[in-house]
Amino acid sequence: MHPPQTVGRLAPSPTGAQHLGNARTFLVAWLATRSVGGRLILRVEDIDTPRIKPWATQQAIDDLRWLGLDWDEGPDCGGVHAPYLQTLRGSQYHTALQRLVASGVVYPCTCSRAEIQRAASAPHSGMDGSVYPGTCATWRAGDRLPVKGTYCWRFRVADRCQHYQDLILGPQHLQPCTQLGDFPLTRKTGDVAYHLAVVVDDAAMGVNQVIRGADLVPSTFRHLQLSEALGFAPPQYAHVPLVLGPDGRRLAKRHGDTRLSQLRADGIQPESIIGWAAESLGLMPTAEAIKPAELLNVFSLGQIGRQAVVTSAEDWGITPKPVEKSQDPKCF
Repeated sequence: MHPPQTVGRLAPSPTGAQHLGNARTFLVAWLATRSVGGRLILRVEDIDTPRIKPWATQQAIDDLRWLGLDWDEGPDCGGVHAPYLQTLRGSQYHTALQRLVASGVVYPCTCSRAEIQRAASAPHSGMDGSVYPGTCATWRAGDRLPVKGTYCWRFRVADRCQHYQDLILGPQHLQPCTQLGDFPLTRKTGDVAYHLAVVVDDAAMGVNQVIRGADLVPSTFRHLQLSEALGFAPPQYAHVPLVLGPDGRRLAKRHGDTRLSQLRADGIQPESIIGWAAESLGLMPTAEAIKPAELLNVFSLGQIGRQAVVTSAEDWGITPKPVEKSQDPKCF
């Protein structure tokens, strides 16, 4: 019996411009799928509506094409799993949410962020921020709901040690109940949030391999529990070490302008970016200019190093420019 075809995805979030760190992760996702003859889906994760920039979706598509990456399904070319914008997939998310409500694994939570921070029973931070203290967790299916607009739906994290094998980082484990805590699936507006949307989408689109940045390792434990609660077979996960600035902090505006659109405007060739990414990942001995397709025969996830890498705009010969008020200070 043949193993199932690998189905991967590129999932840019149009909350701002794509930068060098995004390019590096997208390259790994593309290579991991294309090197084994798999199918690749482009899905735009635009569900974080307060932070979405109207221009950023098309720019992300343009950036990916410019780098030499392609896909089999997406908002620009269609496909059997359309639509490929999360803002158009709300009915699927709410159907899944109702299943979770009926099964009793979620509860309405009226707590504010400030109340969670102040809670005496939550004196420490977890792996990914403050651990929810469980203030509203006594609610059970059939109890009266709070007033509409005053609560989000929060997922009950199972109280057990959890493990998974990361295709890049190796064995990962933690105790989600104490290190992550219960997490929200919606906002108080009723809009579905990232964690539920991404799990539903991956299952609906048949995605069985997820490649993303290492900052999302904590989210993987959430997504595994959500997949189990919804009866979905989870994908395999691989997390690419982050790109940092010279100060050791995650790449951002303070390290100069490393937006792909700006690098393109400054005459940087896409092959140079691919070569830098390939060398920094451990795929090539030097950062020689190269096209993504030329890496297919030498690629394996096992070659990728587990350490973060460092770069800045100055490494690319770009003089840092002051951020104008009209620019988006959160584009990274």
